[in-house]
Amino acid sequence: MVGWVWSMRRAVPTVALLLLSVGLAQAAPEPAAAERPASATAPLAMPVGSGAVTAANPTVAPTVAPAPGAGSGEADVVVFNRIVATFRSPLLGVPADERARRTRRNIGALLARGGPGLVTVKGESLGSLVLVDGTLGLILSPADLDPLQAETLDEATARAVDRLRQVIEETRESRSLDHLLRGLAVVLGATALYALTIALLRRARRALQAGLMRLIHGQADRLRVAGAEVLRRDRLVAFARLIAGGMFWVLALLLTYSWLGLALGSFPYTRPWGEQLQGYMVGVLAAVGGGILGALPDLATALLIFLIARGVVAALRPLFDHVERSQITTGWLDQDTAGPTRRIATLLIWLFALVMAYPYLPGAKTEAFKGMSVLLGLMVTLGASGTVGQAASGVILIFSRAVRRGEYVRVGEHEGTVTEIGLFITRLRTGLGEEVNLPNAMILSSATKNYSRAVQGEGYIVDTTVSIGYDTPWRQVEAMLVEAAARTPGVLAQPRPRVFQTALADYYPIYRLVAQAVPAEPRPRAEVLHSLHANIQDVFNEYGVQIMSPHYMADTAEPKLVPPSRWYAAPGSPPPGA
Repeated sequence: MVGWVWSMRRAVPTVALLLLSVGLAQAAPEPAAAERPASATAPLAMPVGSGAVTAANPTVAPTVAPAPGAGSGEADVVVFNRIVATFRSPLLGVPADERARRTRRNIGALLARGGPGLVTVKGESLGSLVLVDGTLGLILSPADLDPLQAETLDEATARAVDRLRQVIEETRESRSLDHLLRGLAVVLGATALYALTIALLRRARRALQAGLMRLIHGQADRLRVAGAEVLRRDRLVAFARLIAGGMFWVLALLLTYSWLGLALGSFPYTRPWGEQLQGYMVGVLAAVGGGILGALPDLATALLIFLIARGVVAALRPLFDHVERSQITTGWLDQDTAGPTRRIATLLIWLFALVMAYPYLPGAKTEAFKGMSVLLGLMVTLGASGTVGQAASGVILIFSRAVRRGEYVRVGEHEGTVTEIGLFITRLRTGLGEEVNLPNAMILSSATKNYSRAVQGEGYIVDTTVSIGYDTPWRQVEAMLVEAAARTPGVLAQPRPRVFQTALADYYPIYRLVAQAVPAEPRPRAEVLHSLHANIQDVFNEYGVQIMSPHYMADTAEPKLVPPSRWYAAPGSPPPGA
């Protein structure tokens, strides 16, 4: 930074000398009329009273016809970098551009002559004659008026007189050494302030970059999910540097623009350029400010719509909270559907608010905004068809109550406890500790087994099947299965476990044990089934019954019958009164 400031300190005298040379060059008087070419002393010939006069010599001058096709369009009279007047038509056969050239030379000669610089106006049949110290400077005719502006000849003449007086005053300033030195002092002071401000901005940029670096490194742990970086740190560092550098260069360019306008406006000859620069900035700021002020009422309306939507969402929140906590119930809303219904209602409310506020957003009526809206609509239509179908399946699944959170279900080959039902997916926690995400559309299109819906109270159904040969009494098999269920932790005694003979196959009957399980602590269904299967093996081994499914290659000599004396083999027992 020290080297940069040192280089700026060396550049300041160079800039100052350049500006001073421009001012001194403009302060040098123009050559006298006697030293100028003859054509320069004969500007546009115009009649005053009854005779034709010129600014330098009021004598009669012949009228010269213009060349064919010459001098068409508008022509500005520029003196000392300022437009004094604009000619839009020929006068006495002289084209507009030639009138402008002659008038510029004429006014330049009058300014070089010196004098009090008194500007007066005299009306004639041709138009308004503008005189400088009694000598003709220029003529404005009614044909020179701007057709796009509703102004009179007197108004246009008054504007030209004001500009001419300003040119005369700036010409005097350009010949004054005091004014030039004062302007140079202003430029040197502004340049020193500009260099100091740029140096402070550079230091502020480094401080901002250092602060952003500390913030990024301090929040590095929050940028990780399951040990992986969500946002790369080097990308964040590059983005932070880009922000700091962008802010610095924007402010530096604005300061440079302001300094250049002030420096040019400090000297008479370059003052019009400085005024144009400052006027452009003021115009841009005024346009931006006017646009912001004009958009404030519409923005206030849009903000009011969003505030109303937020209030409605906040008013509905207690209702859904009470339903989720089972404090109140309604006919169509319960604990399972309260959460999804709240999300759907919130989404619909905010979409409605966005549609209502759309016409009041800045730029909503522009063609670019309309084109962007059409593009977004097309993207949503083409890309969100599957998403909309999944969301519709989720709504149907939630409000049809086919499955509920906490129930044990089987969908296709997947079996587990329902942990979450969303608009797009349903999550199952399996007995092996896995989490399965199932699309809602697949659940609706598949057969679903619900092991929790038909139980009494809390819990779920536990079932298993065994196939035993026909030579084992079925009463004994049922009693052993019930005893194995009674030994299993988590299987309820009431309702009592039941055994069903689901099939009499060719080689064996099939027994199905059905019980209700409510574990004393959160345990997956797989652990309960593991304990039940282990107890079934133990009980069958204790009573000497083989768990097997016989398949015959040849029939044995002994008949496969169970005599009545063995019908109630242990642990079976006859019914009361038998």
